[in-house]
Amino acid sequence: MNRKDRLYALMERLRDGQLHTAEAMAQDLGVSIRTIYRDMEVLAASGVPVEGARGYGYTARAAVTLPPLNLTEAELDALHIALAALAASQLDEHAHAARSLAAKIDAVLPEESGKPMAPFGFATDAFANAAKGFAHMPAIRAAIRARQKLRVSLAGRAHDIRPLLLDYWGRVWTCVCWDETTGAFHRFALERIESLSPLPGLFVDEPGKRLSDWQTSARGAQG
Repeated sequence: MNRKDRLYALMERLRDGQLHTAEAMAQDLGVSIRTIYRDMEVLAASGVPVEGARGYGYTARAAVTLPPLNLTEAELDALHIALAALAASQLDEHAHAARSLAAKIDAVLPEESGKPMAPFGFATDAFANAAKGFAHMPAIRAAIRARQKLRVSLAGRAHDIRPLLLDYWGRVWTCVCWDETTGAFHRFALERIESLSPLPGLFVDEPGKRLSDWQTSARGAQG
């Protein structure tokens, strides 16, 4: 497993809000505890809301509120995405304004227990390419609404999927789907998509392949 895939796997682990020890994560991923420590530092620097310390364990915080505005998680995500896209653009004036605005937002984000919040913006390292997936979002959203099957290429392999959910967490957009190629639920980061095309067939709800089934299995894994 390469570094980026390992970081995504760690993010998935932290999504449940539970405390996870470095020892357990290292054993599950087949790496050293020191590697997990370094990965946690990378995630925190990338804006993933990681809390914890060596010898104690790691978890993820809840969403934040921007005073005096009360923002929903979706609204905060939309603001972040817009700023990230502009900051990475070739429009110098807008890119500079986006970075400036992100810095101002950083200044008013609440702090917990005296710990500084992670920077509000895309990482410059591990998740710097997260904006690459933006181009595929309209097609995936439309397919979810229409129950349209898609063929996506991931790491050079084609997968025929039933897209079920677009999800945003830890600075990364992901898609939850039923993967007809592997016969299992799958979640992948949109930036991993090499190509995407609609398939002629639509899908209907089938027991074991629905979003509710994935949610039930995810809750069971967390419990």
